[in-house]
Amino acid sequence: MKESWRWYGPFDKIALSEIAQTGASGIVNALHEVPYGEIWQSDAIAARRDEIAGTNLDLTWNVVESLPIHENIKRGEGDLDQLFANYRQSMKNLADNGIHTICYNFMPLLDWTRTHLYAPVHRGGTALRFSSPHMAAFEIHMLEREGAEADYSEEVRARAKIWFDASTEDDRQTLLNSIMSGLPGAFDRYDINGLREALKRYKGIGRAEIRANYARFLAEVIPTAEELGMRFCVHPDDPPRDILGLPRIVSSEDDIAWIMAQQDSRANGLTLCSGSLGANPVNDVPAIARRFADRIHFAHLRNVAKEPDGSFQEAAHLDGDTDMVALIAALVAEEARRKAEGRADWEIPFRPDHGHELLSDIGSGTVVGYPLIGRLRGLAELRGVIRALEHGNVTYG
Repeated sequence: MKESWRWYGPFDKIALSEIAQTGASGIVNALHEVPYGEIWQSDAIAARRDEIAGTNLDLTWNVVESLPIHENIKRGEGDLDQLFANYRQSMKNLADNGIHTICYNFMPLLDWTRTHLYAPVHRGGTALRFSSPHMAAFEIHMLEREGAEADYSEEVRARAKIWFDASTEDDRQTLLNSIMSGLPGAFDRYDINGLREALKRYKGIGRAEIRANYARFLAEVIPTAEELGMRFCVHPDDPPRDILGLPRIVSSEDDIAWIMAQQDSRANGLTLCSGSLGANPVNDVPAIARRFADRIHFAHLRNVAKEPDGSFQEAAHLDGDTDMVALIAALVAEEARRKAEGRADWEIPFRPDHGHELLSDIGSGTVVGYPLIGRLRGLAELRGVIRALEHGNVTYG
């Protein structure tokens, strides 16, 4: 498996020289400074590619994460022909510069969502956390979203009210900032009024409409991906549940099966994110990996510990609720199958996703969720599992 590392370019305090010392050789990157819907120009892509390769540290830009999808495409409104044309041109420009794997998501409005960015971890350090009572407090009492009460149990609503009544203005601002932190790069964050206005644009758009808009997107881009020899891989919803009343449609095994069926092509693939899928109690992540193995083009390996009320917290990479050894065994077995077929693209790139802030990570100002030491620990643990499985000819499970 190809050891890779997410790097935020000019937004990242971690240097490429530090990444090289982790042992990773693939760089997962994006032009976050380009507004959604605009073309990624070939010269900008080449400059970033050459910046990575020019370190003489054997680093290569091997995965784009993400080539973002404009909200109008998700809502199915506006001049979509131009947006699709721009997207396809960006794909061509990437392919022309030797970059052929694109990770993307179809989450409405927000990307990954957490209520706590620095939840304490036993024995020290901090972790990302999603608290259902805090999310309920935000939706019901701060955002005052109509119908939000129905999305939470009576117990969660009661705990949300207790927190809200005891909270200060600073507490509420911290919660808002945490929820907004999943938006990448220089993307504008919403305040409460701005979020209310943004949600109005999704009024009347339900699961069926989002699915139809997604199916159209795939029909517009997957033929181009085939022509360019690109591997397109959707990232699951994070968390894998509806947020802010907006439908999430990439949250389960059935969702993935539907997506793969829309364009029955190897180019229409999956980013296997064990943490996102693992936060849904109905998902058996190793089983999902085995079922869709031939369509997995990229993997995010991380773990979460779930709680009965729907909350979860980032666990150490080999802890948490997902059997990481079984999951990696499925990926290593798929690599062996591809290699036996004689495929040049047999290797699956993966990265240690998220990570606890540990030691000198704390207070270092790295992109939230992407510390140096915490991910270094995760990569080392995952590397050990991979080597052991490869040595043992993947007999686990």
